[in-house]
Amino acid sequence: MQDILIHTDAGVTTITLNRVAKKNSFTSAMYAACADALDAARDDATVRVVLFQGDATVFSAGNDIGDFLGAPPKTQEAPVFRFLRALAAFPKPIVAAVCGPAVGIGTTMLFHCDLVYAGDNAAFSMPFVNLGLCPEAGSSLLVPQMMGYHRAAEALLLGDPFMAEAALEVGLVNRVVPPTEANAVAQSQAGKLAAKPMASLLETKRLLKKGHLPEVLARIDEEAASFGRMLGAPAAQEAFTAFMEKRKPDFSKL
Repeated sequence: MQDILIHTDAGVTTITLNRVAKKNSFTSAMYAACADALDAARDDATVRVVLFQGDATVFSAGNDIGDFLGAPPKTQEAPVFRFLRALAAFPKPIVAAVCGPAVGIGTTMLFHCDLVYAGDNAAFSMPFVNLGLCPEAGSSLLVPQMMGYHRAAEALLLGDPFMAEAALEVGLVNRVVPPTEANAVAQSQAGKLAAKPMASLLETKRLLKKGHLPEVLARIDEEAASFGRMLGAPAAQEAFTAFMEKRKPDFSKL
């Protein structure tokens, strides 16, 4: 069974996270598949919108720890960073449907989407500090811009989850619906976008993003450099060892 399903119909390319048994945790191969799908959708004149969706029970638990430790993203050309740059610079509308846990990249990727629809079971979290790491996907820039500094600091320094209604309040999601309806609502909205003139969609998104994209891409690269450096540091090693040993990490001496 494929971990990423890609289907294009009526101008909408749907990218489905399809690794539900592993809570849709991302592997390097999944990041590469998503990056390739975005590149293809960007260059295909018949594609007007991209839609990301998961399952009614889970969007993504973040990185697959085993795969992550076996092939850590040490360079800017790692699949995860290819995906993030492609996502941030994608010129066409991006819609997302999010239900259940959205951990790490499962949350930060949403800051690059144009419309987000959440199931009322959605739980967003960015626990990078708890793993001895730093934010990624430009989130150190985008989260405070959207949520305000103090809420961003709470989300990024503590890493505690926040639920769908809180995400709606700060503007991360457009609407909260029952989990069984989220994918259909997002598909409906994507269909509405796909029926609009392509030139107008492209120009409106360009204007919305104007002045921000270079800063976002620069922040993604800066975070990636810090992230790669911190991966080999003692705090991250302790965090990942504790995860594999199913115990609480001890950062008291770090």
